[in-house]
Amino acid sequence: MFALIIQAVIGLATRNWWAGAALACGYFIGRELAQAEYRWIEQFGNGLRANMPWWGVFDLRVWPRLDQWADWIGPIVSTTAMALIVRMNRPSRASAP
Repeated sequence: MFALIIQAVIGLATRNWWAGAALACGYFIGRELAQAEYRWIEQFGNGLRANMPWWGVFDLRVWPRLDQWADWIGPIVSTTAMALIVRMNRPSRASAP
């Protein structure tokens, strides 16, 4: 829901719904990656960021729950669908007089 609100604000202001989708998705993906980083540090890094390898956020062991996946996949799917809907409903420039 919040991803679509962010997208709508950017889309209505700039008429670029794809930019709105990118901004919204970037926020939610970044948020989930940061949370995965903290989970990895807590579970495997002895509480020290320096112990985490570059691939730590991609370690599937720190992504055990479905809601963690849905929190970044949901915004991608919903904002892409909205951008496609807006694009399909926008009058084409070829048919303009």
